[in-house]
Amino acid sequence: MNGVLFELFRNPIFVSAVIGWMIAQLLKTVIHLILNKKFVAERLVGSGGMPSSHSATVCGLATATGITYGVTGFEFAIAFILATIVMHDAMGVRRETGNQAKVINEMMEMFVKMGNSVTAEDKLKEFVGHTPPQVFMGAILGILIGVAVCRLI
Repeated sequence: MNGVLFELFRNPIFVSAVIGWMIAQLLKTVIHLILNKKFVAERLVGSGGMPSSHSATVCGLATATGITYGVTGFEFAIAFILATIVMHDAMGVRRETGNQAKVINEMMEMFVKMGNSVTAEDKLKEFVGHTPPQVFMGAILGILIGVAVCRLI
């Protein structure tokens, strides 16, 4: 088992994706802390926010795949299409889901003011999608990490 883990962490494609996710999540947490003056541990693993960790992950994956196997192979084609779908989804469906959650949460607050009981668990998660700048910055971060990791491993 240790040999498999050792080999996995020598794989620049895997390492690029994981480091892309980790750095994006750390940056997201720090940016949230600076803007809101409050540490929220959920930001370390949560979705939504700046930069997009989904974009950083898939762009790190695609960049390292392109560097390792070349951009004309099926490996890069799969990674590129996956990255495109993930980033499009983050700006589309997932972003709209967050907008809808915000409206529903506001409606639930109105119900509470009218005397109905609503618990904190009933509140919907609003940070699920990304704005285009958040996706763009995550993509740039992932590309830079993919290049750096491929040079180091």
